[in-house]
Amino acid sequence: QVQVMESGGGLVQAGESLRLSCTVSGLRFGVSNLGWFRQAPEKEREGVAFIRWTDDRTEYADSIKDRFTISRDNAKNTLYLQMNSLKPEDTAMYYCAVGDFFPDLLDGKASYWGQGTQVTVSP
Repeated sequence: QVQVMESGGGLVQAGESLRLSCTVSGLRFGVSNLGWFRQAPEKEREGVAFIRWTDDRTEYADSIKDRFTISRDNAKNTLYLQMNSLKPEDTAMYYCAVGDFFPDLLDGKASYWGQGTQVTVSP
């Protein structure tokens, strides 16, 4: 059974940092494409950051580029999202996603989703 679990969210002030983690079990983590999405209240789901298993190629949303960094530790079956210089507009539920084809994952077509971890940034 596949399990996807996010952690690391919380309440911070603008300018502070958080690191989100996502542990995955029940599949071949090392050959899986991975990504982070977020969704704020009354907003559409937005792709945040992605990493390809073949070569660790990454993609970032323009809104967070140069502030967030996605990485993975295959030995620990864990995906990370380092978030620096957080802004109030980053407030959202953040979801970990596991996909097959990288272009499909970028388009939100994930095979598995976590339950999410809440990030709240106060002004």
